[in-house]
Amino acid sequence: MSSSSRGPGAGARRRRTRCRRCRACVRTECGDCHFCRDMKKFGGPGRMKQSCLLRQCTAPVLPHTAVCLLCGEAGKEDTVEGEEEKFGLSLMECTICNEIVHPGCLKMGKAEGVINAEIPNCWECPRCTQEGRTSKVKGGRERHLKKKPKPPLASAEGPAVPSPSPQREKLERFKRMCQLLERVPDTSSSSSDSDSDSDSSGTSLSEDEAPGEARNGRRPARGSSGEKENRGGRRAVRPGTGGPLLSWPLGPAPPPRPPQLERHVVRPPPRSPEPDTLPLAAGSDHPLPRAAWLRVFQHLGPRELCICMRVCRTWSRWCYDKRLWPRMDLSRRKSLTPPMLSGVVRRQPRALDLSWTGVSKKQLMWLLNRLQGLQELVLSGCSWLSVSALGSAPLPALRLLDLRWIEDVKDSQLRELLLPPPDTKPGQTESRGRLQGVAELRLAGLELTDASLRLLLRHAPQLSALDLSHCAHVGDPSVHLLTAPTSPLRETLVHLNLAGCHRLTDHCLPLFRRCPRLRRLDLRSCRQLSPEACARLAAAGPPGPFRCPEEKLLLKDS
Repeated sequence: MSSSSRGPGAGARRRRTRCRRCRACVRTECGDCHFCRDMKKFGGPGRMKQSCLLRQCTAPVLPHTAVCLLCGEAGKEDTVEGEEEKFGLSLMECTICNEIVHPGCLKMGKAEGVINAEIPNCWECPRCTQEGRTSKVKGGRERHLKKKPKPPLASAEGPAVPSPSPQREKLERFKRMCQLLERVPDTSSSSSDSDSDSDSSGTSLSEDEAPGEARNGRRPARGSSGEKENRGGRRAVRPGTGGPLLSWPLGPAPPPRPPQLERHVVRPPPRSPEPDTLPLAAGSDHPLPRAAWLRVFQHLGPRELCICMRVCRTWSRWCYDKRLWPRMDLSRRKSLTPPMLSGVVRRQPRALDLSWTGVSKKQLMWLLNRLQGLQELVLSGCSWLSVSALGSAPLPALRLLDLRWIEDVKDSQLRELLLPPPDTKPGQTESRGRLQGVAELRLAGLELTDASLRLLLRHAPQLSALDLSHCAHVGDPSVHLLTAPTSPLRETLVHLNLAGCHRLTDHCLPLFRRCPRLRRLDLRSCRQLSPEACARLAAAGPPGPFRCPEEKLLLKDS
């Protein structure tokens, strides 16, 4: 290929891939940048399709499909051991012409090309270097790609004078402009009224525009060799020399700014009360009142209620009654849209299921602050980043909280959820924690340790049902904490699920006799528990024997 046929776009630029070894590649998404918020896993629409800002690879490599432009083969540096031989057989991408070649195929030495030490397999090929091409790449590679400074221009009067820096030139122009503006009022005082009017308008214009032009780096228009006069018959001169600098005025005056109106918060009008009767097309009302219609609607499911809402406007308003929506299930949805969230708030359900959804922390915070009567909340399978909104949301009426199978939950994060808010005074009712009124707590599959269990006993004393199944760190010491004389759960615990806790042994079974109100004990899939020991516990039990419908499942009829 001749050098004349190789234009700037002769080689198609290949998109590089992650190195999968740098610090940015091996970390996880932050969840806070605008790219993470757009991802569907964090509750966004998923339109940008960009990686996290903190996961931008610092050393991207060529794709596996890249081949040499000359020989058509891939990189073969792994087949040799010498450094020079490896360089000759490795693929190198030029930052100027974007061609990917083997340096050995060019039949040129290594010293004739400029190698980029920051990005792997990147250089300025010898051909572009010989032809004098330059790259537009900035940043760390700029030291290899800087253009040679141009020699200063020589004038006819004497030797060449070095040009000042752009910053110094801007400062000098700004000083000259300020001196010029200070002289204009002195000259305008001796002119006629009409001249003074025009000069005053021109002066106000120059005060607004000249500093902006000097800051933006635009050189003011200079006068020609002949004198240029303004409308008042004068010209602007260079201070101290009398030479022409600017033609006056600089331009047309800007239009006057409209007066700034006082801003007020515009709120929607209050909703009118719902009608008590159903108006008919004939003009009369239906004999059944609203209360009778609601009793009929209570026998319908969510799908049938949505169909009824399309019948007429009155039914649509009646079907939003919160008594018709005691429970809303939005589980296993990839993303929650704003209309869906608004519909949940308008219906005010007592139980909300958001398990295995992409709800974000901001969305969950928005919901919890508007669902004051929420009694049951299911967040199993969600990310802890969104579940952490529970630490700052009011939960006065919550009775059931499901946090099963949430990944990457540590003791410090559970501590933030269990402890009372930092601004709570000791005398307030919420000093015992945010979950003081919760009666059923499901923590299956979490990395729960004995330290978190102590906080749970202290700040959630009204638990009657506790699910600790498949918690890898729950063992005999955990059962001792639950049934200790100082534990408040000893007298309140009714249902206890410890299925899949492989650290439990037969020594912990007698401890369950300390719980007199225990009605259900699930010990299935506990490897170190023998069926004989579970049978002996079922026969003796807390006051009254248990029955075993399945192996290691103990039930007692109430």
